[in-house]
Amino acid sequence: MTQTLVILAHPNLEVSRINRRWQQELLQHPQEITVHELYTEYPDWQIDVEREQRLLEQYDRVILQFPLYWYSYPPLLKKWMDDVFAYGWAYGSTGDRLQGKSFGLSMSIGNTQTSYLPDGSVSFTVEQLIAPFKASLHHVGAIELPYFAFFGASFQATDEQVEQSAADYIRYILQSSPVVEQK
Repeated sequence: MTQTLVILAHPNLEVSRINRRWQQELLQHPQEITVHELYTEYPDWQIDVEREQRLLEQYDRVILQFPLYWYSYPPLLKKWMDDVFAYGWAYGSTGDRLQGKSFGLSMSIGNTQTSYLPDGSVSFTVEQLIAPFKASLHHVGAIELPYFAFFGASFQATDEQVEQSAADYIRYILQSSPVVEQK
């Protein structure tokens, strides 16, 4: 069983129904999953780069969990990547610390899945929106995992849908099986 590090980056986790439920489920599996909450660790946004790099070096599998935020990552997660994926460590002639590690995204998405079709209201697919993430992984030699998503998080998801997404999310992490939640 591969140990997985989940980097949780939600700017307001207390009010998040989906990400908070996912976090609760993740914490039920401490032998297989380590949860690292960026907004709790760095409320002042002063990222301890060496500490974060040492943490990443301990895991072969990393999941970045966040709400799709203005069609991108939340700002602290972007800063974390900018700071931690440093030249000479993550890339460059001596930067190979992320090479061969597996990275995936786990996203709560406010709108419906049909909105993320080429003719949908967003006009872009999730695959298109996460292209910078994919390019970054390619640049550092990491392996991209399929993403996991819950669509319709801003709408009235039923308790059953939220619970099912939590079960599917754990299965995605523990079995390395891509599951895309549809609503």
